[in-house]
Amino acid sequence: MERPDFFELKNGDKVKLPFSDKEYQNRVTSLRKAMDENKMDMAILTSMHNVAYYTGFIYCSFGRPYGCVVTQNKIVTISANIDASQPWRRSHCDNVIYTDWKRDNFLRAIVSIIGRDDPPKTIGIENDHVTLDLKDKLNSIFTFSNFKDISNSLMKLRMIKSDEEIEIIKNGAGIADLGAEEIAKHIKPGQSEIEIAIQGRDRMEREIVKTYPEAEYMDTWVWFQSGINTDGAHNPKTNRKLQSGDILSLNTFPMISGYYTALERTLFVDNVDDESLKAWEANVKVHKRGLELIKPGVKCSEICAELNELFAELGYLQYRTFGYGHSFGMLSHFYGREAGLELREDIDTVLEKNMVISMEPMIMIPEGKPGAGGYREHDILVIKEDGAENITKFPFGPEHNVIKN
Repeated sequence: MERPDFFELKNGDKVKLPFSDKEYQNRVTSLRKAMDENKMDMAILTSMHNVAYYTGFIYCSFGRPYGCVVTQNKIVTISANIDASQPWRRSHCDNVIYTDWKRDNFLRAIVSIIGRDDPPKTIGIENDHVTLDLKDKLNSIFTFSNFKDISNSLMKLRMIKSDEEIEIIKNGAGIADLGAEEIAKHIKPGQSEIEIAIQGRDRMEREIVKTYPEAEYMDTWVWFQSGINTDGAHNPKTNRKLQSGDILSLNTFPMISGYYTALERTLFVDNVDDESLKAWEANVKVHKRGLELIKPGVKCSEICAELNELFAELGYLQYRTFGYGHSFGMLSHFYGREAGLELREDIDTVLEKNMVISMEPMIMIPEGKPGAGGYREHDILVIKEDGAENITKFPFGPEHNVIKN
């Protein structure tokens, strides 16, 4: 039996994608403009976030390579046979499927799209994603081509959100609020982190289904930490049981078609001691000031510098753990990062209209010290022409989030 190295399969019909055809076309046009500016004949996208951003298809790698080939007149995803025709149905473009019968059929599929007669002189790749192994293999088949990084150019394009993107982000923020409301209902001594987190996750997933009935559903999650487990912003939930007086960190993350939004809040069970209250109020003060500073025309580093000064005045700068916020869009804890739009000392990006960014100060006081625990608040803001819109509505601070039973 002759088994193909690659093939095409249009099984079923194209489905409704999260964005309009015009939106995807605008994105691809901008990508091709970036290729022109960088004198690239072709780009090979390999990251989950860029493949999804430009095609609508979110791949599940499981150790297999996936990609998208873009020329001035073609855009084609390349996927593994294990996914059959789902990548074609869930994208606005063409698709080539490679098989597992021979090693490196992924590379043969790339060649099938562009042909061998006129090899590209310069190929754009994502330096922050392509492995050394894949780069060696690309060099072996494109022996007369040069490779150039396109990842930074694409990151800058993704930093400015379209109206359609902002709509999905706003809906996600509202769903994050609902997940937090559900979690708050179940907070009481004796309940476990994992069981409380499940309640919030289920509420959000059901709300996503109601809001986007034709979507795919995956990866919505909750981190709900208590006591010492609050010391890290990304600590997984455990089976630890809540106790009266515990500090809590509530984190809801609805995922909608590759777009994650976030809500993060500090809470206490039943009561809060004086030293914890002092630390909490200091972090809230920084959070409020940070919300005021986010507006067009301001540098990320300038916001960071002022908030550092405020933390120092309050006596907590030494407990700060990470940057004050980051961009939102096509990203999650699995993929993506618009590193050029983070509120850090070394980022001088100027905020502008249609950027979406969080304000999320955090301090962590080690165990054994008065007020021990991790304190974090998190809101998402959409930059407007003359200010910013806070799209997070769940309340923060001691007057709202000491949960009594």
